[in-house]
Amino acid sequence: MSTSTALASPDTVTSGELHRLEATPETIHWGYFDPALAPVLRVKSGDFIQAEAITHHAGDAPELMMDARIQRIFREVDPADRNPGVHIMTGPIHVEGAKPGDMLEVRYLHMRPRLRYGSNLAANWGYLYKEFDERERVTIYEIDENSQNASALYAYDFPGKYEMPGTITDCPECQRQTALEGIRIPVRPHLGTAGVAPDVHGRVSTIPPGAHGGNIDNWRIGAGSTMFYPVQVDGALFSIGDPHISQGDGEISGTAIEASLDVMFQVILRKDFQFPSPLLEAPDCWIVHGFDEDLNVAMRNASLDMLELLTEQQRLSRNDAYSLMSVAADFGVSQVVDGRQGIHVRIPRGIFPPRKPR
Repeated sequence: MSTSTALASPDTVTSGELHRLEATPETIHWGYFDPALAPVLRVKSGDFIQAEAITHHAGDAPELMMDARIQRIFREVDPADRNPGVHIMTGPIHVEGAKPGDMLEVRYLHMRPRLRYGSNLAANWGYLYKEFDERERVTIYEIDENSQNASALYAYDFPGKYEMPGTITDCPECQRQTALEGIRIPVRPHLGTAGVAPDVHGRVSTIPPGAHGGNIDNWRIGAGSTMFYPVQVDGALFSIGDPHISQGDGEISGTAIEASLDVMFQVILRKDFQFPSPLLEAPDCWIVHGFDEDLNVAMRNASLDMLELLTEQQRLSRNDAYSLMSVAADFGVSQVVDGRQGIHVRIPRGIFPPRKPR
């Protein structure tokens, strides 16, 4: 496959400054994006950031999923300030020169689990909640670092209703049950939620995805992939959170395997093209996302944006692009549990010939 089919910046920037961004009560915002939020880090295009992303589900097994610095976040951030969403977001990061109408290219280079454990919750917002008599269940997973697989360590029924972001549950050992014996799940670390600040007044929940990014919940947003986010406010104000170590398309129970990650990424400011929605460039494909409360509308939104990608970036006619989508593009359900549901459409990059200069 020719690299000329890539959307990533043709100038490989390798000389940017390296920044470290730890997650602390002072550098995170819990449950929201807000364009009025002061940046905790300022960078230039081409800079690299080593950042910590903390799961809001660490309290499901605090003795396994928390260290002293994570405990401090849960202890010091007022529960009344964890709204209107649920995710712990590290940032925001101000990118020098970013203006509305630009694209923020984020190259995700490395994602490493911070601890060896993660949690899956069969939640009250899960797709089949009523079919399970409206009971919620937590399954704790352990990572085998040699095989890069995860296996269930134990499970327990959550008492009552899981509602407060950052709930800490101390489950007695006598209530723990065996689960998924002999099953191994491949570890594929990724960010469930990341994005720029929306151009709105006040807080925007981290739960629904949108044009700014947010809670896309596509497991392909991991190391080796590049995301393009439409900049909406000066400086972009980029944040990361909702780290996962594995998730299936659909995220049907309500969560992935939620686990904290250390994430290395590079930010590059792009003024040479525009796109209406978060765009993913994986090593072998492009993936376009569509969102709506109605899954059929989300499907239509993803289709129209893929049509734009093929006509504007690959210079196909609308008729040719429409035919190609029907015979070569794969549509999938990213998630059905975030209120605003997600569809993604994937098209292989290797089917295109090298692009000629305009």
